[in-house]
Formats: sequence, C-alpha cells, structure tokens
Amino acid sequence: MFREIIAGSMSFTDMLLYALSAFVVILLTMPVHEWAHGFIATKLGDPTPRYQGRLTLNPFAHIDYIGALCIILFGVGWAITALAGPVSNILMAGLSLLLGNIVYVLLPTTFGLFVMSFFTLVASTNIYLAVFNLIPIPPFDGSRILFAILPDKYYWRVMEYERILMFVLLVVIATGILDGPLDFASDLIFGILDFITSLPFILFLR
Repeated sequence: MFREIIAGSMSFTDMLLYALSAFVVILLTMPVHEWAHGFIATKLGDPTPRYQGRLTLNPFAHIDYIGALCIILFGVGWAITALAGPVSNILMAGLSLLLGNIVYVLLPTTFGLFVMSFFTLVASTNIYLAVFNLIPIPPFDGSRILFAILPDKYYWRVMEYERILMFVLLVVIATGILDGPLDFASDLIFGILDFITSLPFILFLR
C-alpha cells in the first residue's frame, strides 16, 4: 500500500477509503483479534491474559504502535498468539462483507456504493491480516500452530534462529516476494466469503 501511495497510483477516494479502513482495523479488528487469543487461552486454563488485562475490547489495552504503523503503511501487523486471532479476522471479514451488501441493498446510491467499498476494504484487510499472521515464523500466529505439532528437537532448533528468521522475513516482505502467495490465499478466502455473504441477496432479491 505504501508503495502505491508513493507511486501516486491511488486516487484520493481510494486513499480515504484505505485510511478509514485502517483505523477501523486498528481500533476494532485488532482488539477483537487479541481478545479472542486471551479468551481461548483463559478457557484452556491460562490465567495470563486476565492478569495482563487482555480480556477487554478496549483498543488501547491491545494496540502495538509499531504494528499499527505497519498496518497503515503496509497493510499488515501482528498480534499475540495462535489460531483464535486469524479466525476472528475471518469472521469479521465475513461480517463486513455482509454489512456492505445490506447497506447497498438499502441504499443503492453513490454513497451506498462508497460505504460498500469501505466494508469491502475492511474485509480485505482482515483477510490479509489472517493470512499474514499464519506465516509459520515467529512472532506470528502461524509459528505457534507449527510449534504445537513440531517435535521438541525441531522446535528448539527453530527458536535458535528466531531473530535471523524474523529479519529475513522483514526483508522478504519489503521486497514484495511474498505478495504473490499472500494475495492468492487472500483472494481465495475473499472469494469464498463474498460468495457466502452475497448468496442470500442473490437468492431472495432477484
């Protein structure tokens, strides 16, 4: 996203939509993502999230300011632990697409289309965050899932090189090498969610 802004390939409307959706993700999506981690961890017997004050939807209890800046500039960020977070992102993406369809059905105007585009962008950002967080390299959620199934000897081997792997990942992200695979996975999930959330309107509002 930052590359597009620098290149001047985004219109003012596109930049406005992106800015609005980024702030929604930071103030709404990320707290839900983090709360989901804390809730599942607590249910599994880990009291740490409760002690750390993570069982709240207050965005200021969860915001990682560097991660928030990465969301604004690059469309990605990070959170705390495993599968509950990405699942919450997918659910919020589905809800955003559903709300976008409802708004456009009730308000089939230029403004309605703008609002629908906004919800579509919020959904896209949520899906991209879910996919990005599933990268199996620390500190992302995917690494926690991978470590849960790795034998101990391989787990400690990976942890030895955690900082190096993180540095390599940042370089790979900056060069755009991962854009293709991440975009493919994100587009696939978006297409499935878009079909599911649009189906009631296609069936009943012909």
